Formats: sequence, structure tokens, C-alpha cells
Amino acid sequence: MDIKALRQKILDLAIRGKLVPQDPNDEPASVLLERIRAEKQQMVKEGKLKPKDIKNDTIIFVGEDNLHYEKFQDGSEKCIEDEIPFEVPEGWVWCRLTEITFEIFAGGDKPENYSKTQTDEFSIPIFANGAENDGLYGFTNKARVNKSAITVSARGTIGFCCIRHMPFVPIVRLITIVPAEGINIEYLRIVFQALIETGEGSSIPQLTVPGIKPKLIPIPPYSEQTRISNKLIETEKIVSAVELNQESVVNYIKLAKSKILDLAIRGQLVPQDPNDEPASVLLERIRAEKEELIKAGKIKRDKKESVIFKGEDNSYYEKIGDKIRCIDAEIPFDLPELWTFARLKHIGGIVGGGTPKTNIGKYWDGNIPWLTPADLSGYDSMYISTGSRTITDFGLKSSSAQMLPANSILYSSRAPIGYTAIATNPVCTNQGFKSVVPYDFSISPYLYYSLKARTDNIIQRATGTTFKEISGSEMAETIIPIPPLNEQSKIVEKVTQLQEVISLIEKSLN
Repeated sequence: MDIKALRQKILDLAIRGKLVPQDPNDEPASVLLERIRAEKQQMVKEGKLKPKDIKNDTIIFVGEDNLHYEKFQDGSEKCIEDEIPFEVPEGWVWCRLTEITFEIFAGGDKPENYSKTQTDEFSIPIFANGAENDGLYGFTNKARVNKSAITVSARGTIGFCCIRHMPFVPIVRLITIVPAEGINIEYLRIVFQALIETGEGSSIPQLTVPGIKPKLIPIPPYSEQTRISNKLIETEKIVSAVELNQESVVNYIKLAKSKILDLAIRGQLVPQDPNDEPASVLLERIRAEKEELIKAGKIKRDKKESVIFKGEDNSYYEKIGDKIRCIDAEIPFDLPELWTFARLKHIGGIVGGGTPKTNIGKYWDGNIPWLTPADLSGYDSMYISTGSRTITDFGLKSSSAQMLPANSILYSSRAPIGYTAIATNPVCTNQGFKSVVPYDFSISPYLYYSLKARTDNIIQRATGTTFKEISGSEMAETIIPIPPLNEQSKIVEKVTQLQEVISLIEKSLN
């Protein structure tokens, strides 16, 4: 659910007279505007307003032809039907903003005498155009505005509206609107939130006083203005509750994703089949395949080849050569029968990456996909074929980047740790990866999910001051729970199905 769009829709209903019912007994808004015009003329006589402040006031009315006209002070009239954005209910009227305000002006420079903190001497707030802390800039000793007013940010956060009931001083990029008596200030704020969407100008969007003065404002009877304002307060409480609940849902979704992966690698997501070939047999095949790679000179022999097993005392042990040691402290949880643990280095090779010199053109824009962690930022799919850039054979040979075969698992090792995807074709990466090339590619999909599930553990073992990074050697020591190959397929299928459902829920919230 788009909460912002929901709020905008409610505001739109409010200013169209569709949020609360009309009361035929309400005094028409036209009578209210007549009183405001009389009051402003009296204020001119008393010197509280200048003649120029009301010289542009007009009267908007509906003619016998049901079209809207604007009558000027010289007696001339003009059809403005093409300016009217929508029809309003009976008893409502349209008017220019200037007609229902005493003052509209832009803030000036900050006062010479001011303090960043409130003191006995400097107690009058100064407001700028920022949204943080309602735009509070500091405090001074003399107010510019002494009546309840609306401020509207003219730059930056365009259209951010606040009601100010206490005396204050507005400064640059903040427009102040002092409404006339008989205009509900909360209702006027609602109108601005609903109507002011963008500013004026080309390079720097902004609002200007000349630009907002002629704004057409829909005015309901005063009683209805109050009902609308009260209804908006009630509605906002509901919307805020929905928003809070939505945030909770988002958190639950994140937790659900993590929990699914955790259940998957614990053997608790799909039932076990006692007829499945044990994972230990799978690991024996992987060791045999690794041995063939060693004999072919494609990889080097690991002098610390190990086997993890569970002893008769139910503790976990690791055998390296003739030495056996208890590794219970490293074991995250118990496993079902037919499962086993293995170091990542014994089921796949760990491969880093590199970056060709960026100032040498012949290294770039070739046929070799080259990925960075940024290419996996926000990437939800399991598989990936290319990133935003490619390199040439020259670029590959000039750097420490290495070709990774299809079905390799790309794993970001820094900034941040844990972005994961399976390559659908040969690719290479920059140095921000510690990718895994399984010795048996049939385990790649399961290994993809298991690495995502073990990311918190990997992060805990990372080092660095500026940013955390997992080294290749430390990455290699990651302990991975291995189920039977048949169960791996079931786990991958189940996790994929559940993740798709969660993705649909996520999309429904946007």
C-alpha cells in the first residue's frame, strides 16, 4: 500500500467536498467571503492594511450559464471556466488566495541578534524552509508575525506546510500566509498540502509569492471547514496506524525471509526421506572430483583437508590428517540424520576478483561480463548473467580478475557482505567478491541459499576498520550444513516457492 498516495487521495477528497457530508443549514461560503471583504476594507480605513493589499481582490461567481466568472474592482468580468480544476458542492465558492488572507510574504534574512538555543532574551523562534524539527533555525528577541499563520517551504522540501500559532520570524525560502478571520487555518493548510505539488522555475524548483497569490482556493462554509479539519485529524490517526502496521509487516517479511533460510539449512523446511543417499556419500564424490582437479593441475592440494563428523559422545569433531579436535564451539546447530557439515573450502574453490585500470580504454567494453557488488544491490533473482560493465581479454589479463564458470556463486565480501547470485554464464568480478566455484555444480542452488543463511556468521568473522571484509581464507573456513542431494532439490524448490509468495506480499505494500 502506497501510504503517501493514500494521504494525497484523502486530501483530494477533502477539498472536493467528498470527505464529510454537507449541511444545508450551514451559512454559505459566499456570505463568509463578503464579511472578509468588509473586514479588510475596514482594516484599510484603520491603517492596519494598505490599499495595495486589497487592490487585486476579486469576486469569483457562477453565471446564469453555469460558467465561472471573475469580477475585478474596476467592474470588468472575465470567464475563467478553464482555470477551475473541479466542481465544488453547493454552498462552496472559489476564490483567489489573496482574497482570504491578510498577508502573504517571503521571509527575509536571519536577524542580526539571534541564538541557536532558546534563552530569556531570545525566546522568539526563527523558522527556515527545512522539514526537520519543523524548520526551526534559532531564536531572536522580536517577532515578525504575531498572528496564527501558515508557513510553506519555497525551496528544498517544496510545499512543506506548518501552522504557527506563536509569534515567530520567517527567514529566506519560507513563505508566510496569514489567513483572514473566518478561515479555518487547519483547512487552509489542508488545501495547500493537496494543491501545491511542485514549484516554479527550471533548474531549481521553487514556490514564489507572485506564484501562489493567484492560487484558486475552494472554500466551504466555515462549519464545514471545521468538520473537514476534524475528520482529517481522525483519518490521519488511522492512516498513521496503517503506516505503522505496514512497517511492522515489512519487518515481519524480513524476519520471515531469514527464518525460511534458517529452517532450510537446519533440515526443518521439508521432510527427510530415509531412502535418500546420505550427504557423506555426496561429499565423498565431491572429494573425488576435487582430487581429479588436483591431478589435472587445475587446483592445488589443501594440506589441511578435513572431515567433520559426529562422535559417539554427540560432539562434533574435525579430522585433519592424523589430528582430531572437537569443534562444538563452531557448530551452529544439530543436523538431521543423513546430513553432515563441511568447510566451504572442501566443497568449492574461493575465488577473488580484480579491476583493470579504468584509464586504459582497451581494457573495457569487451565481451566479458564484469560485476561489482553494486550490480547485486537490490537484486532479488537467484541468477545473473551480466553487470553494468564489461571488460576485454586484455583487461582480464591485466588484472587479478578471474573467469568464473557458469553456476559459480557470486558472494560480495565487503561493502556490504552477503550480496549473492549464481552466474548463468562465465563472468568475472572486481575485488569486492569472494565467489565460490563448487566442485560439483549440482549443489549450486542449495549452496546459494545456505550462504545467504550463513551470512550473519560470515559477517561476525569479518575484519576491518573502515569497512568489514571477509578474507578468502576466512571465507573458506565457513561451516556449511550439507543435506542429501535429493533433499537439496526439495529445499531449493520450497524456498523458491515461499520467497515468491513473500515477494508478492512485498509488491502489494508498495
